[in-house]
Amino acid sequence: MSLKNFKVLTFDVVGTLIDFEGGMLAYLRKAVPDSKITDEEFLAAYRGARADGNTGWYPDDLERCWHVIAPGLGLPDSAALATGLRDSVADWPAFPDSVAALQRLRKHFKLVTMTNAQSWALKHFSATLGEPFDMLLSCDDALCEKPDPRYFAYARGRFEGAWGYLQADNLHVAQSQYHDIGVSKSLGITTCWIERRHDKKSSGGTIESEHTVPDYHFHTLAALADAVEAGK
Repeated sequence: MSLKNFKVLTFDVVGTLIDFEGGMLAYLRKAVPDSKITDEEFLAAYRGARADGNTGWYPDDLERCWHVIAPGLGLPDSAALATGLRDSVADWPAFPDSVAALQRLRKHFKLVTMTNAQSWALKHFSATLGEPFDMLLSCDDALCEKPDPRYFAYARGRFEGAWGYLQADNLHVAQSQYHDIGVSKSLGITTCWIERRHDKKSSGGTIESEHTVPDYHFHTLAALADAVEAGK
């Protein structure tokens, strides 16, 4: 099936379009400049905090994560530092290819966010990405977070109601095997895995899970846009 046959692309945002790992690490280096903690040590600790079963709404949950992470890594622990990590989302960068690729893709598809981030954070992310989306959906709208199947049902109801597109018209684009690829494939949704960490040995800040073979697989969003324009 040609990629151009799809009508709506639903996107994971954090980790697929926005470099949350780079954003958090930049905050760490600014907030605790003398820290000797390596990038992978911090990301592994963050990954553990996000998987410990005590999570709240994201990215407000980053405050809790700091308090969980800091003692084990020997980092200073304070309310100000924890709040600073949460507020740093306003400065998290887009991946280098995200803005241009989204502009290319919006020529062919409706673009919809399906982010686990709260609406206040999604506003920052959308601005960072150049406001390319036709519909903004957050965990505040869905009242759940992926990998909950209810989020996918909610999103389908929204774009079907707005434009009449069906599940067969939808390509779900995401980086996280845990939050997106596995569950979307199990629901019969066509999936596109953007493997941002293809050249890394660990899963970084993303919760680890079993590998699901996607329908489409690219290392960058630009490569997806290239494939669309090539008629693949």
